[in-house]
Amino acid sequence: MKKFIDTPETLLETSLQGYAHAHADILTLHTQPLFISRNTKKPGKVALISGGGSGHEPLHSGFVGYGMLDAACPGQVFTSPTPDQMLSAAQAVDNGAGVLFIVKNYAGDVMNFEMAAEMLEIANASVLVNDDIALPKTHSIGRRGVAGTLIVEKIVGAAAEAGLDLAACQALGERVNQATASIGVALSSCTVPALGHPTFNLAEDEMELGVGIHGEHGRETIKLQSASQISQLLAHSLEQELQPQPGQQVLLHVNGFGATPLIELHLLYQLAWQYWQQRGVKVVRSLVGNYTTSLDMAGASITLTLLDEELLKYWDAPVNTAALRWGC
Repeated sequence: MKKFIDTPETLLETSLQGYAHAHADILTLHTQPLFISRNTKKPGKVALISGGGSGHEPLHSGFVGYGMLDAACPGQVFTSPTPDQMLSAAQAVDNGAGVLFIVKNYAGDVMNFEMAAEMLEIANASVLVNDDIALPKTHSIGRRGVAGTLIVEKIVGAAAEAGLDLAACQALGERVNQATASIGVALSSCTVPALGHPTFNLAEDEMELGVGIHGEHGRETIKLQSASQISQLLAHSLEQELQPQPGQQVLLHVNGFGATPLIELHLLYQLAWQYWQQRGVKVVRSLVGNYTTSLDMAGASITLTLLDEELLKYWDAPVNTAALRWGC
C-alpha cells in the first residue's frame, strides 16, 4: 500500500487540521468532540448538520459554509460519527430556529443521529437520504444515501439561508430526495488505510455494478463494458426509476469515486447528456467531478434530479464552501 500518510491512526486528525488551515476563511475545526462549523452565524436561520465516515471527501466537510451546511461531523474512515459529535455541533451552530440533520441511510449513521436528536434540547428534525437505486426499495435496510446527498444539502441549505422554517426545510429535503436517484459502477476497489489492501478484487475484464461508497461490493460483478455501454446502463436504470417525461428539466450529476480523472467523467457526462437529449429531457443544470468519493476507488456514479422552478431557484442560489462555490 502506497499512501501519503504517517500512520492510519493519525490520518484523519492531521488531514482535518490541514483542511481547516487551508479554508480558515470559511470554517473552524473543533476537537473533543470532533466537528467542523461555518465561521458566520445567522440569527433566526435553521441550522443544517450532516456527517458520516471520512473517506468520502469533499462530502461532508467540503460543503460547510454559506448556502449549505452549518456543521459537519466526520467519523473515522467509513465509520459513523458519534452522538456526542452531533450534539456538540448542534449546540454550537444553533441560530434559534432549530436544527435539521441530513442523514445518509446507513445503519450506524441513522442510529447515532437518532440518539443525538433524542438527547438534543433544541427543536430538530431529520431528512433521510436514500437515493441509491442499486438496492430495491424493499431491501431490509432500505436504499443507501450516496451522491444525491449533496443535492439535498445544497437545495435545503439555500432554503434555510432564505429563511424557511424547520418544517419547511425538512419537507423540501424529503421532496428533493424523492426526486433524486443515483447509481454507480466501480472499475476497482478502494484501499482502506487501516486495512492495507483492496476491499475486494476485480479482474481486468470485470466491473462492479451498483457499488456503494464504503468499498462494499455492488449489486453484481459483470464484464467490463465500453463507456457508451456503461452510460447507457446507468442512465436506463435512472430512467426506469424516475420516469422523466419529455420537457422535464433535470440536474445531471456525474460523480467520481476518487481515482477517476475528469477526462473520463466528462466523457460519461456527454454520453449521459446525449441519452437524455434523445428522450426530450432537458438537462438544465450540471455538476461533474469528485464530490462523493470512496477513497481511491476507480469508478463513477450518475445522479439525476427532477427539477421544478423552486428547486432550480435554490440550486442556483449563492453558495460559498470549500468544494462548491458560485454566486458569492
